[in-house]
Amino acid sequence: MRVAHSHSHTHSLSGPSPLGPLAAKVVVGLLVVIGVAVMIGAALLWPDGQKSDIPLPFQNAAGGAVTTESGHVLSSVAATCGSPSAGSVLTSAPLPAEGGGAECVQSLVSIDSGPNEGADTLLEIGVGPGQPSLAVGDDVRLSRQVDDAGTTTYAFYDFERTWPLTAFALVFAVVIVAVARWRGLRALVGIVIAFGVLVVFLLPALRDGAPAVPVALVASAAILYAVLYVAHGVSLRTSAALLGTLASLLLAAGLSWAAIEFTHITGLSEDQNNEVAAYLGNVSITGMLLAGFIIGSLGVLNDVTVTQASTAFELAAVGDGATRRQVFVGAMRVGRDHIASTVYTLVLAYAGSALPLLLLFSVANRSLGDVLTSESVAIEVARSAVGGIALALSVPLTTGIAAMLATPQQRRH
Repeated sequence: MRVAHSHSHTHSLSGPSPLGPLAAKVVVGLLVVIGVAVMIGAALLWPDGQKSDIPLPFQNAAGGAVTTESGHVLSSVAATCGSPSAGSVLTSAPLPAEGGGAECVQSLVSIDSGPNEGADTLLEIGVGPGQPSLAVGDDVRLSRQVDDAGTTTYAFYDFERTWPLTAFALVFAVVIVAVARWRGLRALVGIVIAFGVLVVFLLPALRDGAPAVPVALVASAAILYAVLYVAHGVSLRTSAALLGTLASLLLAAGLSWAAIEFTHITGLSEDQNNEVAAYLGNVSITGMLLAGFIIGSLGVLNDVTVTQASTAFELAAVGDGATRRQVFVGAMRVGRDHIASTVYTLVLAYAGSALPLLLLFSVANRSLGDVLTSESVAIEVARSAVGGIALALSVPLTTGIAAMLATPQQRRH
């Protein structure tokens, strides 16, 4: 007599490896320790709030900050420069220039704010490259100066951009929220927090002469903690991306120091750095370059690490019994494509920022070697190299952390 055997086969993974819970405890512990270290560093490096002298280009006649008022152009005509009415608050028709002089554009501007609101002033602007071209109806900003005798004079300061920039910012916010919804709104909150850290902590600390690398690392870490957890929520997935980004950021700081040290970059080839050196003598220019390298690597590192952590967790969730090794290998395939696309995006972004300089070099009949090794271009080359190396190494690092934290789905038949 045949005995019927009932076979019930259950093929499954042996359950998540103990590595998962253990890795989670290690990662959370590391993030807590780093977070405490960041808070201690912020307390030690916090700016003391002392006031610095206003740099000469930004001073008014009395040595204070430049005061600006809004205005709009009523008329603009070609005329001879040297009108006695130029810059003054007009109570009658502007007087013509006395004698021959250079040609310029005289613009009658209505003052829309400040103590002389409703009055008019006359602006004289030279003709030639680099000079603003004012047309009727243009909104402008006027610098207002008051001398010791109480006489007020006005001069062209800049174009008024408040409303156009506000409109673009609103469209940006609406599009982000419409597409990404709640997560997009949280990302916008993260942007506000990031700029708050830069304005409240990083810039004042650098202005006070604090060491640039610790300041930049503390500020960057604080931004990452806030931005990642606010935008992506508190989870092991976010924690994997955060730890990978923090480790890559530390690597980027070391690479930045090595690039600046071994290529002898001084930063004095850039006009803004020369102004900082001239008017803020306690600020280290090379330190500021280092801080710029570190802060500049934040965005691209964050993008890559979040993508890798999400990929690993999604593969683990739908992988139908994939092992941690398979999750890692699959996520790395995505990461390699991401590296390839992001690296040339990074290089092209830096090349775009240096485009005017490259254009000047192209007509200077200089060899390609001289152009690439000149300091102005070397800064961008070094920045691209540092960002690219940190970016490439962040992929396996973050993917490995995420693969350890993600729990592969069990497969049952």
